[in-house]
Amino acid sequence: MNFNQILIKNMFKGLTGIMLSIFCGLNAQINMNNDLSEHLIRFKPFLGRQFIGEFNDPSNNRKMKEVITWKRILNGNAVKITNSINNDEYGGETIIMWEQNSNSLRSWYFDTSGSLIESIMEFKENKLISIQDVQNNNGITKVKTIMELAYGKELKKRTKFLMNNMWVDGLEVRYQENSYFKP
Repeated sequence: MNFNQILIKNMFKGLTGIMLSIFCGLNAQINMNNDLSEHLIRFKPFLGRQFIGEFNDPSNNRKMKEVITWKRILNGNAVKITNSINNDEYGGETIIMWEQNSNSLRSWYFDTSGSLIESIMEFKENKLISIQDVQNNNGITKVKTIMELAYGKELKKRTKFLMNNMWVDGLEVRYQENSYFKP
């Protein structure tokens, strides 16, 4: 074997090793990106998707456009929901995690007004239900938000308010999936 043959043979071995390392690294990254805490598995159909909905503000009938984006974060130990109303005129981020102390899904919503809202979440059938305690001047003590995927490409979101120990219907919005969104 001459020098050129030895050089080519060793280059091929090195290239094979590099390619194998790259493939294994990409495979580990792909698996890592798909892993999700067992407590968050029910969120999988929402993740990596964006939905757009329009509604009228109940207080002044002004037209609003909301964009909701769902993402897996913290190595699959949390879900982040970002919402933006009227191109970031108002919005926020929700972080959802399993809380072992309470043995429940918990969420923390940080909004553009500087508020922090905590909620307890659960899945009932195919519906994600969030309940938060509030103190309000008009007697509202809890707010319930119900979200569900419908027809594969539509997100339905309903809000209810607990007033005088009765749930009162609030806003209902239907969001269409943004097919151009790339996570």
